[in-house]
Amino acid sequence: MEQPDGFNWPPLKTDPDILSEYMHSIGLPEDWVVEPVISIDEEQLPYINRPVVAFILALGDYEEKKQASSELGHVETSFFMKQTDSLNNTCGIIAFIHSVLNNLDKFSLTEGSILQKYYTATKDLSPEERAASLESNIDLQAIHKQYANATAAVAADDDDESGSDSDESVMHHFITFVLNKNGQIVELDDTNSGPVVVKDHSDDFIQDMAQIILEKIENGDYSEENFKIFTLNKDNME
Repeated sequence: MEQPDGFNWPPLKTDPDILSEYMHSIGLPEDWVVEPVISIDEEQLPYINRPVVAFILALGDYEEKKQASSELGHVETSFFMKQTDSLNNTCGIIAFIHSVLNNLDKFSLTEGSILQKYYTATKDLSPEERAASLESNIDLQAIHKQYANATAAVAADDDDESGSDSDESVMHHFITFVLNKNGQIVELDDTNSGPVVVKDHSDDFIQDMAQIILEKIENGDYSEENFKIFTLNKDNME
């Protein structure tokens, strides 16, 4: 599928402040933010700001390890879209869109925002049709380019300070975990054919996600190299 106007979606650096600003600019309420998870050790979990409605993982070594999870049964959820060749640098934003649009029972999108208009136009479409709509969304393209330039500037500053030359964003694949209406923890990976249930019932989303992540690391499903964890949570800053 060709990009209608030849737009190439540039990658984003995994900076939670910039990602929060990006999502606010397209419709996430200002009192919800993207925050990094420093540790999922048991004693550190109380320091994660609550409520958390999604976990977003940035995986540096995932392509070789994703096949096992894609063999699990698929399940219906509120919103899922596919990644396409034209959107190959947008898995991060797709992951954060998944985190937002699967939690519209927790908050409302900003009236008249890009994301509200996109959701209204695509909520009844297939995952592939939603991707096609995202590809051709000129308003989102402009916002994406703006924040990609911002993250590129941050990356350049980081390289100047460290003396290295890295392209962190391209190295990561992003996936989202949310609770569906049945209390199941669902994995949303835009390279899979649909959502995947990874836990049938959760009474403690944060505790259960920490256990799931630790088990996947121990089993070799996830590499700890270039591995980052983010949450979508209510902003508790006064």
